[in-house]
Amino acid sequence: MGDDLDDKEYRWETGYEKTWEAIEEDADGLLDTAIAEIIEKGRRKRLEERRAAGHVRLGIMRHLYIILDLSNSMMDQDLKPNRILCTKKILEKFVDEFFDGNPMSQLGWIGTRNKKSEKLAELSGNPRKHLEVVRSITDKYPCGGEPSFQNALELALSSLKHMPSHTSREVILIHGSLTTCDPGDINNTIQELKSQNVRCSVISLAAEVRACKALSRSTGGNFNVILDDTHFQDLVHEHVEPPPMAGLTESSLVKMGFPQKNQSDDPSMCLCHLEDTSACKLSTGGYICPQCKSKYCELPVECKVCGLTLVSAPHLARSFLHIFPLEPFDEIDPVDCICFGCHKSLPDNHKHIYRCKQCNRRVCSDCDLFLHETLHCCPGCSSSITSANQLNF
Repeated sequence: MGDDLDDKEYRWETGYEKTWEAIEEDADGLLDTAIAEIIEKGRRKRLEERRAAGHVRLGIMRHLYIILDLSNSMMDQDLKPNRILCTKKILEKFVDEFFDGNPMSQLGWIGTRNKKSEKLAELSGNPRKHLEVVRSITDKYPCGGEPSFQNALELALSSLKHMPSHTSREVILIHGSLTTCDPGDINNTIQELKSQNVRCSVISLAAEVRACKALSRSTGGNFNVILDDTHFQDLVHEHVEPPPMAGLTESSLVKMGFPQKNQSDDPSMCLCHLEDTSACKLSTGGYICPQCKSKYCELPVECKVCGLTLVSAPHLARSFLHIFPLEPFDEIDPVDCICFGCHKSLPDNHKHIYRCKQCNRRVCSDCDLFLHETLHCCPGCSSSITSANQLNF
C-alpha cells in the first residue's frame, strides 16, 4: 500500500517535462551554457519537424494582430531592464523581419490594460508606421491595471472576420500577467475564433495560464513560456515564417495590379493619408492604381476604391521564399573540415555537421539554421552558379 502511494505522481506533475533536471552547471558554475543548449535543441527540433512535415500549404497573404499585455505585470524586472522595454526591443526587430519575409502581408496592434483593450494601430503593410507604434508604446500607453484578454481577442476578431477567406488570419498574444479580467465567458470567444479560422498563438513571459493554453490549442496555434530574453526573441522570430493554412481554407485566384511610380509636378490627392488628419493629403509623386487611377504613396496596399491589391514585382518574388524553401541538408558523420559558411574549423569530434545535397558543401549547425531560417539559399550552390555564368560569359 505504501509503495503504491510512493510511486504515484500528483496530478500537477503529469504532462510536464521536468526541464530543471536537465540543467547542469558548467565549469564556471554558471547556468547560461545549459539554458543555451536547451534553446538550441528547441530550434533544432522545430527545424526537424518542418523537414518531416514536407511540403505544406502556406499563405503568402497574412493578416496578423499582435496583442500586447500592458498591465502592471509588464513592469517586472525579470527581463532587463523590464518586461515591456525588452518586449519593445524584440518587436522592433520583428517588424523588419516580418515585412522582409512577408511583403504582401498586413500587421496590426492591440493593447490591453486597466481591464480594457484598445487598438494601437489598424492593419496595414507600412513597416515604418509599425516601427513608430512600437517605439511609442511606453510613452503613449503606460502600463497599468489588469489585462482583459477576452476584450482584446474580440477586438481583433471584429477586424479579422471581414478579411478575405483565402488569407491567413492570425493573432499573437504576448502576456506577462497570470490573471485576466473578462466581462464574459472567454470559452465562447475561443469558439468564435475557431469558427472563423483565426489562428491564435501565445507567448507567456511568466508561466502557463490555462485559458491561454486552451486558446492556442483550440485554434491551432502555439503556446510557449520563455526561458530568457534570447529564447523570447527566438519564439517571436518563429512567427516570421507563414504558418500552415487551415484545411478548410479555400484557394482562390487573387487579382493584382502592378502600378508604376508616377512622377508629376502637380500635387494630387493621396488616399494613403485620407483618414490621417495630421498628414497632408496632397503629394506630387505616387503609385497610380491601373484600374481606378487612385494614388497611393507606398506599396503593397489594397486599393480603397476598387479593392485591387497593388504590389510590385519584388514583393511578389520575396513572398515565394517560404513556399519554395531551401532543401534540408543531410547530417553526416563528424569529419575534420572547414565550415563553408563561417569558415571555422570543424574538428572530427564536432557534434553536428551538415552537407548540401546539391553542391556537397559542409556547414556547421549554426550556419545550417541560419541558411534555412534566414538566408533561404545555399552559398555553395549560389557561388557555383555565379562561377558557371562567368565561364559562359
